[in-house]
Amino acid sequence: MNRYYYDLHIHSCLSPCADDDNTPNNIAGMATLCGLNIVALTDHNTCKNCPAFFEAAKRYGIIPVAGLELTTSEDIHVICLFEELEAAMNFDSDLQSHRIFVKNRTDVFGNQLILNGEDELIDTEPNFLSNATDISLEDVPKLIESYGGISYPAHIDRQANGIISVLGTFPETPYFGIVEINRRDKIDEYVEKYSLKDKKIIVSSDAHYLTDMRDKENYFELDDEPYSSSLVRQNLFKELRK
Repeated sequence: MNRYYYDLHIHSCLSPCADDDNTPNNIAGMATLCGLNIVALTDHNTCKNCPAFFEAAKRYGIIPVAGLELTTSEDIHVICLFEELEAAMNFDSDLQSHRIFVKNRTDVFGNQLILNGEDELIDTEPNFLSNATDISLEDVPKLIESYGGISYPAHIDRQANGIISVLGTFPETPYFGIVEINRRDKIDEYVEKYSLKDKKIIVSSDAHYLTDMRDKENYFELDDEPYSSSLVRQNLFKELRK
């Protein structure tokens, strides 16, 4: 068993609200400087920069996780992580039928850049990514599980698009065994106030700028023998599913 420091909520330059400097290679490089070992790329409603991030992560010795930050029909943000990159990309393709297409205004919301593993521009997403999909919160857990993934509410301690701020409480259904908190110093307050003692707490940065990424602090103890990044990722998901 070894300690693996993580950040499971980071946006690339494909998210309209993220900085153009948040390229796959820059994220992997900054993660190395921060002492992180496992990093999930979670752009708004898309996984299209995950293949490039997997290439960059391998170059920097980071264990990558493919994911996205899904916006439900209630305008609640939910982190969705996938054990396999292929499954993430399959979900990304199927998600297109659930999106509500509104042309992105780059002058208002920012660019939505799709890059390759060398950080070269290969495409742009023409439609705004951050708006709500037609997928309800109730349907998220089983839908993501059908792709071999796991889902949990994002930044529950924040006002914007947090499950508690939108609903006024933490619902009993659908059941989530994990919640994400943005600020570690809020854990005790939220666990007590919203009866979250049965939940696994994930603390992630929700970084939209490279300077938002945090030095290593949060970690999992994971088995990694015989070592491979795939084995570590597999055991990470086992830990998340407990």
